[in-house]
Amino acid sequence: MFSYFPTNYPWDLAINIALDMGACMGEIDEMCAPLKEAAKTKDAEASEAFRKSWELMADKLCELAKEDEGNGRLLSAGDKYARASTYYCTAERLQGHGAPGRMELYQHFLTIFARSLQLAKANCERVEIPYEGKHLSALYVRAEGVRAEDVEGKAPVLVMVNGLDSTKEMIYRGGLPELLAKRGVSSLIVDQPGTGEAIRLHGLTARFDAEHWASRVVDWLETREEIDAKRIGMEGISLGGYFAPRAVAFEPRLACGVVWGANHDWRDVQKRRLEKEGNFPVPHYWKHVCWVWGAKDIDEFMEIAEQVHLDGVLDRVKVPFLVTHGEQDSQIPLKWAHRTYEELVNSPKRELKVFTEREGGVQHSSCDNSTNAGAYIADWVAETLNAHTA
Repeated sequence: MFSYFPTNYPWDLAINIALDMGACMGEIDEMCAPLKEAAKTKDAEASEAFRKSWELMADKLCELAKEDEGNGRLLSAGDKYARASTYYCTAERLQGHGAPGRMELYQHFLTIFARSLQLAKANCERVEIPYEGKHLSALYVRAEGVRAEDVEGKAPVLVMVNGLDSTKEMIYRGGLPELLAKRGVSSLIVDQPGTGEAIRLHGLTARFDAEHWASRVVDWLETREEIDAKRIGMEGISLGGYFAPRAVAFEPRLACGVVWGANHDWRDVQKRRLEKEGNFPVPHYWKHVCWVWGAKDIDEFMEIAEQVHLDGVLDRVKVPFLVTHGEQDSQIPLKWAHRTYEELVNSPKRELKVFTEREGGVQHSSCDNSTNAGAYIADWVAETLNAHTA
């Protein structure tokens, strides 16, 4: 894992994720060089300093992109807006809940991200899925090269869900949807309750029974003429390593499942974190989880967390399932990947893939090197949903 701030894991994690999202190393260095002292304090002022430095770079890229637009160089403009959106997103993600200006930054990030897609003519569109009188926002990426032998030319699709603090745009920019599209698999990347637009714009907090919202997502996919409703899978990253297996267990229309970073017993992870074990993914962690889960304080959050585990659930899974985990994951112990795999007793095709130093991706959800890990997942999904890998 690339380490710019050895004493600040959340900031290093953010940098590694940003690199996977297309950040430029030179720009990373320019943004982070002034922050070396701030990185040691880990307080609200440090988070604000991080924001200002990354936002300044993003603003500069937007200015350069506008110049490109004025010269008719729209593809170049789209590329700069895309990197700017990565930096805005990263800066927003590390702010504490209720931090001044955070919501305005998030809204600006959404605007710049949308502009980047428009100018790049990207194979990606924002869609809305009806849910609880509101909606869940998602990004829809269409499969390429759907084969003639597929049923009426319909493509399989992988629903991709966030972890605790990621957003659909982070998942999209991470590259897995593009890998899937080239293999003939569409993607639907969802801001489920507790993440992204769902929590920030609609106040939809996380819930342990992931099938509640997952079923509405499947309902929506069944209305799409270009999707083969019998080939809908679900993948979850980080805390999505709990949500996805839970949804697959209770939603029989899902044809396969994948976890990128197993999260079999998140209640135990919280107990260990109270004892200062393991790394936190974001600063202001306890305020963040209370916000995400709609808890008034840590005590209420810990009561909610008692439900966030997969014990007694996975024997309901009767479809193929891939469990992946980094060998050196410093957030979630590897033992939980083995537990998830062992309890998938009724899956007709279960696999445990532990990423090692040989192929890279040894850290949490392969944040240190997602390229080979993402390709492995894309190949497994394509093979399982009868798409193609060549």
